[in-house]
Amino acid sequence: MEVTGKIRVVGAEQQVTATFKKRELVVTTEEQYPQYISINFVQDKCDLLNNYAVGDAVKVSINLRGREWVNPQGETKYFNDIQGWRVEKLQAEAPVAGMPPMPPAEAFAPATNFNEEEHDDLPF
Repeated sequence: MEVTGKIRVVGAEQQVTATFKKRELVVTTEEQYPQYISINFVQDKCDLLNNYAVGDAVKVSINLRGREWVNPQGETKYFNDIQGWRVEKLQAEAPVAGMPPMPPAEAFAPATNFNEEEHDDLPF
């Protein structure tokens, strides 16, 4: 799975135990209702975030993880985690050399010589 958006937070590395470390990345999606997705990087994957900064447009490859835990009262609880394993910077689309940029859609006028009664021989 993948999440794309702009980096909002690049957390500091946390040494949780003597043998376990993690680092958080928060990505804001670019859609009608932006989402703030917290993604954890663990162990050797923490170093993947060293070359990224707030505001960078990225594509993050993720795995969804889930686990079950039974508390001392015997109640079962479930937890989910989003773990990242790859990060790629997204580049703004560069114009093709020698080609002028495409004008916005508003620059085009609607067709005025269109007649629905005329039939053509196209099969679609």
